Amino acid sequence: MRQLIRLLLLPGLVGWLISGCSEKIEPKPYTYSQLLTGTEKKTWRMVSVVILDDGNSSGVIPVSQLNSPTCITDDLLTFYADAEHKFEASEGATKCNASDPDVYVTDTWNVVNANATAEFYIPLLNGKYPWIIKNLTETVLTVEYYFGDIDASYRFTFNAVTTK
Repeated sequence: MRQLIRLLLLPGLVGWLISGCSEKIEPKPYTYSQLLTGTEKKTWRMVSVVILDDGNSSGVIPVSQLNSPTCITDDLLTFYADAEHKFEASEGATKCNASDPDVYVTDTWNVVNANATAEFYIPLLNGKYPWIIKNLTETVLTVEYYFGDIDASYRFTFNAVTTK
């Protein structure tokens, strides 16, 4: 009987002690919203554009080489991690008019993780559009808008400039 107890009980007891002392570590992946906003807010600046037209790519065009005023291409987009999904577009280093307010658009943003889409305002297009998220890390955001009727798209890349 003692042999039976040693053979069955002792390995079971040792296995229970070993497994009972370890904690399962489960990774908590960031959602698109968390990457976009940080813990409180995150500000992004546009760095490049790619224009795809009928399958042909323009290649990466730095915003400094666009035929657009610097006072628009250096603007900042701030996404807040609040319940309202507050969004602000603000002047960058260069203002178009000295009397322009620093924050010139206050709106909301929206992200759907399931299909990797986002909706927010982009100053260069002066409008709020539904974007496909092509890439989103803690420091880089790339979104694309498809024009289905003309087989073309705009792809914008932003770099994070502040995180809180």
